[in-house]
Amino acid sequence: MAMRVIQILLAVVLAVQLSACSSSKSNTADMEWSQIGVSAVAPRSLGVNAYLWQAALDTFASLPLVKADPFGGVIISDWYTAPTSHNERMKVTVYIMDRRLLAEGLKVRVFRQVRNNGEWQNATVNFDVERKLEDTILTRARELRLSAVRRP
Repeated sequence: MAMRVIQILLAVVLAVQLSACSSSKSNTADMEWSQIGVSAVAPRSLGVNAYLWQAALDTFASLPLVKADPFGGVIISDWYTAPTSHNERMKVTVYIMDRRLLAEGLKVRVFRQVRNNGEWQNATVNFDVERKLEDTILTRARELRLSAVRRP
């Protein structure tokens, strides 16, 4: 059952990634800042790498977010229950810790709970799940960077 929810979570993430592959003529900076709700008048400097930030938002666009702090580099999702598994839920926290586009500047934590006798209890998460999500974010960040460099 746990593996099924993890597969669904990864499928949702990959579906969002594929939908993000469409071409867009919008300005990269405007796209980045519109995602976090910063007005055009505000100074445009994130405390973290803008590509990693945008990639993390894109990756978890289907999850409800509790917190998205672009200056502290933290994204926290609310608990997500897959439609096919009502006795298991997941929560994701993303830490972006650098202004450079480096794997060392990104950490994804996945929390999982299972319902046992009507109460939610913490359960283990396979380390590979966090690693695959980090790889997905890094891949998307590189795509965003390349598309920004290729624009005239």
